[in-house]
Amino acid sequence: MRTTLRPRRTRGIRRALTGALLGGLTLLTTASPAVADDPSASASPAGDEAGPTEAGTTFRTATALEQGRSGIAQASAGDYLYWVFPADAGQRPTVRATVKLPRSAARRGTSTWQVDVYDGLRRRQACMYGHQTRKAAADAATVELSCVLRPVRSWSEPGANDPLPGSYYIRLTVVDLPAADLGLPVGVQVRTSIKEVGGSHDGDGTLSEPLVPGVSVASASETDEPDDGGASAAPRTLATGEPEGGWASGWWTDRWLWTVGGGVLAALAAVFGYSLTRGRGRPAHVPPGV
Repeated sequence: MRTTLRPRRTRGIRRALTGALLGGLTLLTTASPAVADDPSASASPAGDEAGPTEAGTTFRTATALEQGRSGIAQASAGDYLYWVFPADAGQRPTVRATVKLPRSAARRGTSTWQVDVYDGLRRRQACMYGHQTRKAAADAATVELSCVLRPVRSWSEPGANDPLPGSYYIRLTVVDLPAADLGLPVGVQVRTSIKEVGGSHDGDGTLSEPLVPGVSVASASETDEPDDGGASAAPRTLATGEPEGGWASGWWTDRWLWTVGGGVLAALAAVFGYSLTRGRGRPAHVPPGV
């Protein structure tokens, strides 16, 4: 009786393993869009909510911007204007700036404007693409600038200049201007947007703290014992905010889905291969003990 039912049992096992294998392939297929850098996916909107109405003049006085928000400022041609915003691992920031120029009758010639982005270590970050430097004609009303940064990585080699989680500083200024036009009033609007690119650009390590000025001191103060009889310590305050949901800094990445899914598929393939190679057992016409 057992020899007669064994082929049916084997066929049932094969059908179950085949279904599980197809299910694992479906899981990986549905997870792939989160890993792929789809150029058609839209970035986070700039946001219409009110943002800051001023800009800093140095790195230390940079005005904080939230992700997806915009800020405006009134300044004079020749000023250095600074803003700072957070960016975490797996994100690709984009910075856009619009400069509203004085009326053409008050200007003497063309001007060249430039937007630069620096990380938390004040290293200038290269733009993947965009119009980082643009020349405005004498009769131009506005000039548009943009910079799309490389995806932020969770970790990199110490000597590398890869973008890392932390604060990112925007610096906007004019780099070429007739001397007679220095000091003319200009209006500036900056906008930041973030695109999630997943774990395709992650490294194999994480930072102990994001590159935010003052984060090490604030973290140390949080670990100190309170001196007021058990009252809770005051929350830390930093020069810039955190991304929505807090700092991930590489703790979670969708590469885990590929790792776990690949392990499951390998185990199913091993069991399926074993069931094929071990045969169907003793034929029904062969008596036991032969």
